[in-house]
Amino acid sequence: MSNYVFLIDAQKTPMNPIHPAQARKLLEQGKAAVFRRYPFTLILKRTIDNPVVYPLTLKIDPGSKVTGLALVTDRDQVIWGMELEHRGQQIKLALDSRRTVRRGRRSHNTRYRQPRFLNRKRPQGWLSPSLMHRVLTTETWVKRLCKFAPVGEIRQELVKFDTQALDKPGISGCEYQQGTLLDYEVREYLLAKWKRKCAYCGVENVPLQVEHIHPRAKGGTNRISNLCLACEKCNIKKGTKSIEQYLPKKPDLLKRILAQAKQPLKDAAAVNATRWALLNRLQETGLPVLTDTGGKTKYNRTRLGLPKTHWLDAACVGVTQTLQILTEHILNVKATGFGGRQRCQTNKYGYPVKHRPLRPILGFCTGDIVRATVPKGKYQGTFTARVCPMSDGRGEFVINKKRFSVKLDYCKAVHRKDGYSYA
Repeated sequence: MSNYVFLIDAQKTPMNPIHPAQARKLLEQGKAAVFRRYPFTLILKRTIDNPVVYPLTLKIDPGSKVTGLALVTDRDQVIWGMELEHRGQQIKLALDSRRTVRRGRRSHNTRYRQPRFLNRKRPQGWLSPSLMHRVLTTETWVKRLCKFAPVGEIRQELVKFDTQALDKPGISGCEYQQGTLLDYEVREYLLAKWKRKCAYCGVENVPLQVEHIHPRAKGGTNRISNLCLACEKCNIKKGTKSIEQYLPKKPDLLKRILAQAKQPLKDAAAVNATRWALLNRLQETGLPVLTDTGGKTKYNRTRLGLPKTHWLDAACVGVTQTLQILTEHILNVKATGFGGRQRCQTNKYGYPVKHRPLRPILGFCTGDIVRATVPKGKYQGTFTARVCPMSDGRGEFVINKKRFSVKLDYCKAVHRKDGYSYA
């Protein structure tokens, strides 16, 4: 079953989301029209006075690469789901490329510029662009959903409570590091780092044990870079052997384990840095924002027997006794950005090959989703895809890795570009 369909009246007041079958019926009867393609929204052709709506809970599971969102009714029915893929890594690579160009330019024989040191102070709460992107894109979609659905409250997965600090507010130093949360924090870190799999055989969904890569019997330490997860069978079989003795005939697996052991938990650090900034942004919407722990989310998902996905994790945020999943085909969104402002397109060697006009051509911009109805010729038929308009009045399409062009007169806009791709 697909997501429920958003519905607004003629005054753009959000109504209760409706079943896809009911949406088709409204369209067939001519009582509503398509207002927006993504997320799919219908607009009634009349105004509803004093509409009766039930408030929805928007639940968010923030992630480093993918953020899950779900709309849940007061009867614990999940009627809409979405997974938002961020582009933080692409932003970082673009900034690295720009930095390389600027540093090279400073070494050229150009005009002298005095060094600037007194204007480099960053405001309080500053985040790098790749991290701030995660906050802003999530905020954008929260505001967008609030326009089309009667959202009553927001629930965000934030952070687990530090019970040791609550019990002893002044605790610090070694006493804190060796307190009641020591083993729990290490185990949760390893579960995320090793993706909840045995490092040696890759088995999942079995009890995993903390294992020393270089055994303590031979001088191994408890450093986090010397720890991994192993199932009971592999842990017993390895015993006090070194990893080189245990995997003499598997050099690829040995190399991967040693590399992953030293790899930092970059994604967890990104979520850790942006969680409070996202909470502050959500509170600015004026809706009540509640926070819950990741442990409670995992407990609810395990208790309900749901698979591990981002949008179902979002649905399990908070206190819930049961969940009725009324949708399976969710909206998958990927942040792509609006592209660059470079007007001269170059090839991989840097030579100019094409001029890119930045203004719309016959009302179309690069990235618009259009429906083309070709009456005759080689590409006769109707199809929907993204268009790249050209100055000769034709639009270029790529479908199934095949590139072709048709007249823009045959095209009709379905969804204007907004910096995201949809599936």
